[in-house]
Amino acid sequence: MTATRLQETLAPYLTAPGQEKDGYLAFPITHPTEGLRANAHYFDHPEWAEEYLIYCHRSEPFKSRWQAATGDWTDKVVVDIGCGPGNIFATLQGKPKLLIGVDVAPGSLAFAAQQGYVPVLADATALPFTSGFADLVTLNATLHHCDDMQAVLAEAARLVKPGGLLITDHDPQLSAWNYKGMAKLLWNARLWYYNWIGHSFHKSNVQQEAALASEIHHKPGHGVTPELFQQTLEPAGFRVNLYPHNHEVGAEALQGVHGKAELKYRLGNLLSARNPDAKTSALSLMCVAQKRA
Repeated sequence: MTATRLQETLAPYLTAPGQEKDGYLAFPITHPTEGLRANAHYFDHPEWAEEYLIYCHRSEPFKSRWQAATGDWTDKVVVDIGCGPGNIFATLQGKPKLLIGVDVAPGSLAFAAQQGYVPVLADATALPFTSGFADLVTLNATLHHCDDMQAVLAEAARLVKPGGLLITDHDPQLSAWNYKGMAKLLWNARLWYYNWIGHSFHKSNVQQEAALASEIHHKPGHGVTPELFQQTLEPAGFRVNLYPHNHEVGAEALQGVHGKAELKYRLGNLLSARNPDAKTSALSLMCVAQKRA
């Protein structure tokens, strides 16, 4: 799709025209932070973006959990904020009326366009869209990459129409990641171990360092909380449901099943004097919020 065609497709939903780039529409980012630059750098790298698309958020538990949360996408207007290379739609598929992907990395937007997204480069705290037009707004593994999680969440909520849904997932839950004492020392020491062996999940130290720089709130003492979602979304007219879960839990997460974390995370909670089987020790906190009609 040409940039001119993108402009025409999005025109009913835009507050101002975008700048036509090579395959995406760009909107000004007036105050780029160090964290935003880190995300743009990491997710713009073609090999890293492709690796993320292939390996992250593609499992059957992820698919069933998200299908249970969002329902059928047919004929819906969907905005995926922090879409990256398009993992959500690549995994779920469907036939939305319009699928908009927002990110800060042109390289990722190129992959997202191949998945069927209408790609938009914009600041998630100042989106160039009108209010109340989207049936579904998604933020998967997005909030913890943002400097101001509350501002991004509030801006996402603004786009949802009455009766529509806002879904977030795969952001670390503060109560599970707030390691203490020996657990925190060991967590920090993992960086030395990664450097020693050359990498972790990533293929090089350079890639590892870039990935860590983009993970702004994915560290001890950081993460999302029930209060973040409740205090941001309820005043905006949303009914908020929260589902703590570990990573290999599917649709049953929406029935209150949070599953069991990997051994290293269980040890982290044990060493922090917390019950590793408690819901507050579940790694992620999924939010399914519906705007009242």
